[in-house]
Amino acid sequence: MPIDVITPQWPAPLNVGAAITLRSGGCSTAPFEQSNLALHVQDNPQHVAANRQSLVQSLKLPVQPLWLDQVHGTHIVYAPNAGVQGPADTPRADGSYSDRQGTVCAVLTADCLPVLFCDSAGTQVAAAHAGWRGLCGGILRKTVATFKSSPDQLLAYLGPAIGPQIFEVGGEVLQAFLSQAQNPQHQQAIEAAFAAREPASGKYLADLYALARAELEASGLSQIYGGDYCSYSDSERFYSYRRESKTGRNGSLIWLRG
Repeated sequence: MPIDVITPQWPAPLNVGAAITLRSGGCSTAPFEQSNLALHVQDNPQHVAANRQSLVQSLKLPVQPLWLDQVHGTHIVYAPNAGVQGPADTPRADGSYSDRQGTVCAVLTADCLPVLFCDSAGTQVAAAHAGWRGLCGGILRKTVATFKSSPDQLLAYLGPAIGPQIFEVGGEVLQAFLSQAQNPQHQQAIEAAFAAREPASGKYLADLYALARAELEASGLSQIYGGDYCSYSDSERFYSYRRESKTGRNGSLIWLRG
C-alpha cells in the first residue's frame, strides 16, 4: 500500500520536494503498524524494505533516501558523497545536506524533532534529527552552517515531535540548554520554553518547538514554519517512543527536484 504523507506547508521554492510520512499505508504489523521505515527497531526487515520502496514509488523519488544511523549527536554528512551500499554502510550521523539533484535527505523520528531546511533559491536542502540532546548540542546551528547561503536566506520547517504539554524533563535539561545560550535574548527564550511543574518535583515541561525556534533565531533565521503537531498525542498518525517504547519511526524527507 502507498505510504501516506503530510506535505509541509511552507513557502519553499517549487523545485524543493518535502514530505513527512504517517503511520498509515504500509505493511508492517503490530506494534510497528503500518508504515515503519526504521530497521533498528526489530521490525521485519522485509516489511521495512517494502515500506521504503513504496515511499520511493509514491513520492517519485529519484533514489532511496539517505537513511542515517542516528545517535543523538551533531554530525552532518554531505549526502552526495555518502555512497551508501546497504544497512551496514549507513552513515552514523544526525543530519544530511545536499546541493545536488538525485539525492534525498531524510531523518527518522518518534518524538524527537525533525527539521527540514532549504535556501530561498532552491539550490540546497538539509534534514536534521533534533532530540533534546542533539538540539542542546548544536545540531541545528551546525546544519545552518553547512549552507553556502547566509542564514537570512534559509527556511526551516519543524516536523512532528512530542508536544510541550507532554515532554517532562528534569532540571538538568534546563541547565544544559542554558549553558549553551548564545546571547541574553537566546537565554530568555530558553527559559520561556520550560514550564515548571510542582516546585518540589524539580520537573519541567519542555517545549522542543520553542527551543528549536530559539536556536534557529539565534543562528540568524527568521523564516521558521511548522511546529504544530504532537507525536505522543496523535497515535493514529505518528509513532511515539515515550508512548510505546517498542514502536516504529516516521520519516521526514527533503530533496531537489529535477
